[in-house]
Amino acid sequence: MAVSASTGVMNSLLGKLTTLMGDEYRKLKGVRNKVVSLHEEFSSMNALLVKLAGMDELDVQAKVWRDQVREMSYDIEDCIDDFMHDLEVKGATTGFLKKTAERFKKLKVRHQIANKINGIEARVLQVHERRIRYKLDEYNPTTSIVHIDPRALAIFADAAGLVGIDTPRDELVELLMDQGQDLKVASIVGFGGLGKTTLANEVCREIKGKFTCHAFVSVSLNPDIPRLLQNLLLKLTRQQSSPSSSLDDVITNIREYLLDERYFIIIDDLWDTSAWDIIKCAFPENNHGSRVLTTTRIYSVAAACCSKSRGCVYEMKSLNDHHSRRMFFTRIFGSEDSCPTELVDVSMDILKKCGGLPLAIISISSLLADQPKTTFEYVRKSLGFMFDGNPTLHQMRQILDLSFRNLPNHLKTCLLYLGMYPEDHEIHRVDLLRQWIAEGFVCPTPGLDAEDVAISYFNELINRSMIQPVYTDDNGVVSSCRVHDIMLDVIRSKTEEENFISVLNDPEAVLGMHRNIRRASLQCSGEECRVTSAMVNGSLSKVRTVYAFGGFSCQSLMLLKYVRVLHLDIGRYDVLDLTGISSLFLLRYLKVVGLWRIELPSQIGKLQQLETLVLERSASKIPSDIVSLPLLLHLIVPEDTVFPDGIGRLGLLRTLWFFNLERNSMENIEGLGEMTRLSDFVFEWTGEGEDLVEGARRMDVLRSSLQRISGSLRILHMEPVKLGSGVLDGWTTFSPPPIHLREMAMWGCVFSTIPKWFGHLRDLQSLSFMVRAAGLKDDGVAILAGLPSLVFLWLESESEEPLEERVRIPGSGMAFQALKHFRLCCWAPLLTFEAGAMPVLKKLFLQLILSSCESGGSVEGPLDGIEHLPAGLREIEIAIKGERDEDKDAVKSSLKIALEERYPGAALNIWCR
Repeated sequence: MAVSASTGVMNSLLGKLTTLMGDEYRKLKGVRNKVVSLHEEFSSMNALLVKLAGMDELDVQAKVWRDQVREMSYDIEDCIDDFMHDLEVKGATTGFLKKTAERFKKLKVRHQIANKINGIEARVLQVHERRIRYKLDEYNPTTSIVHIDPRALAIFADAAGLVGIDTPRDELVELLMDQGQDLKVASIVGFGGLGKTTLANEVCREIKGKFTCHAFVSVSLNPDIPRLLQNLLLKLTRQQSSPSSSLDDVITNIREYLLDERYFIIIDDLWDTSAWDIIKCAFPENNHGSRVLTTTRIYSVAAACCSKSRGCVYEMKSLNDHHSRRMFFTRIFGSEDSCPTELVDVSMDILKKCGGLPLAIISISSLLADQPKTTFEYVRKSLGFMFDGNPTLHQMRQILDLSFRNLPNHLKTCLLYLGMYPEDHEIHRVDLLRQWIAEGFVCPTPGLDAEDVAISYFNELINRSMIQPVYTDDNGVVSSCRVHDIMLDVIRSKTEEENFISVLNDPEAVLGMHRNIRRASLQCSGEECRVTSAMVNGSLSKVRTVYAFGGFSCQSLMLLKYVRVLHLDIGRYDVLDLTGISSLFLLRYLKVVGLWRIELPSQIGKLQQLETLVLERSASKIPSDIVSLPLLLHLIVPEDTVFPDGIGRLGLLRTLWFFNLERNSMENIEGLGEMTRLSDFVFEWTGEGEDLVEGARRMDVLRSSLQRISGSLRILHMEPVKLGSGVLDGWTTFSPPPIHLREMAMWGCVFSTIPKWFGHLRDLQSLSFMVRAAGLKDDGVAILAGLPSLVFLWLESESEEPLEERVRIPGSGMAFQALKHFRLCCWAPLLTFEAGAMPVLKKLFLQLILSSCESGGSVEGPLDGIEHLPAGLREIEIAIKGERDEDKDAVKSSLKIALEERYPGAALNIWCR
């Protein structure tokens, strides 16, 4: 990889020195010879850095030399970047007089670079002399790190196994689900790493179907209460609060929404009573049997949560010997009884030192999976006597530190990077992958795309239990993660030690730094002048990555000319001024999150390195030359964005969200067909569908464009619109079909029938669309049933008339062989499930819209053969709509009896509206 925590940017620097040795810079003559010499010296230094990175402990002299070389590599790369940028800018001039003037300027630049290289040579000589004096080439480690081979690409395993969770879950459910209708608060208390959050999530999974709404939010040690409550409101209502909303406004909005609901809310990781005193104001006493569950490490906080309700404090305990052994051996050997005889004694010694802590057991067992006995002996020796059945926080950190030290260097760097995020922050996988790539952490691998390699890194960190999954889709893909706060402590201490990341919670700390900060996570607010001063000529002047959370203005951030990665989530302004962004000529990644309008410069063509641009809020105007960015790979903009003509020139673009089909020009719709690498495409129609003729015409042109790039498409989404029937008539054919498509969602437009070309989508895993009721016939269903990779299917019928025939779900052959999640919204009479239907189904959601029959006003049974669904069904949710309450109640009652008997272990929720 070009960049790592241990070697700095040495590999990247060597690449740029190689460029300076090429023909393009042959006129540098004397300078070029010195560059060759520097390249040889840095190559030798890099080899030694790699050697030192593979050692557990270094003495003081080795650490000092390593740190000096690493910091020097950053400074020299900055120097070369300045030089190369100056030459490119000076070379872009036209006209005789201007060219003559530029020749003198180029001579000046060459003179400047010669002087700088002389200075570099002197610095390198000093470091070389220290290397000789310290005899570092003879340095040998006392203990070598045990390297674990990376697992296969795209493997994901649930390391936790949820061992020992059943009893505490059932006890908590019993405490929460008594017959009382007044609000009840319960709190889980226990040491970090015991599994409080896991237990809360399991309780939620068990009982959420008995509530009309539920939500989960994390608080953390230094909470931003307004943001936390805005997040809670968003999860409950799916709507953002107004940028101008005060804390009182948000609390009022939450209370008004919950007033008539039976709600279940989890507040995770409370640290003090003051935060709870504010949060609890959002929960009305509505006598609907609502419940709130909190988790905390502090008993007094737990008691405070429950003091004014019929609540209780539930104290988490360590795993007993049986559950500890089961978790440990299952993670390593696949089952509790599969431990080889020669590993029993050493395994039991290691397990004893974990003290029943799930986080410790998961971490160590993940490290030992598939390893030889020598690794077990090494771990036992490394743990020493740190545990004697009585774990402490310090000892827990030591165990996690051991797991960290056994990571390969590229995974160490990627894990340390998560220290940029605040505590308890939900980190989206797709963001993290692109940030790793922009930073240069991902090693090129023959035959694999950089993003595929980054995915393998992410999955490996999940497998090793270094990061925790937050959301996993039906296909087992983790789309977001979180870092346990004890692991975050370990990460933060290491990033500070290696000057890899600096987390700044206090403006005073910025000015107090006496070193160049390379990556800064700004998690403070106010004191803008102090931060600006540090950016101009202080510790932040050479920063390469900035994550800004809190109340910063953006003007000072535009001074950071060496920044590569910029993530802005910095409070609420009417307008966020990014007009100075063009000066950041090394910028590769920019993401802006927040509740304001963005002011961009009129041109951003100078951002020649930009790979990712994500704007979650509206921009005043998209720069006219955005279509000329040569390296742009991922472009995500709000749905009201209008692009300048020529979007087809973005030939490397892979991701485009949210392309407005109504507002963008026909030239740009046609230009989509020139994007031969476009794989992830989301488009919208923001109008109300009053011009269906124009809508149909634009959709047809879009289809023609997408057919030209069908081989590259992997994700195709049409966001909810109101174009109605007829607009997709042309889409009944699509040639050639996008055979590599993995996800497709087409909302708002209605297919008249299920297109035959769907049957060619052998890689399709997720499919959501609307179809006329008449299209849900056996031949159409058979097309869907034959898709071998389909895991998620959401079907909606557009008709407001009952189906003339039932929808028959076949159970023979290979029908729906992979389907795990099925959602269907349609007018009844509805479904017939044949024997063996959907053999691996886990989740079922049905919306039954009842209609009275002509004879006698009775209602036909909407479901037939539901007992044929697999016994492993885990979640069943059925919404019943209709005009007559007695009809809805009758159907609900009969379904409840049948389903409770057939699926006693499933989470069942049947409701009428």
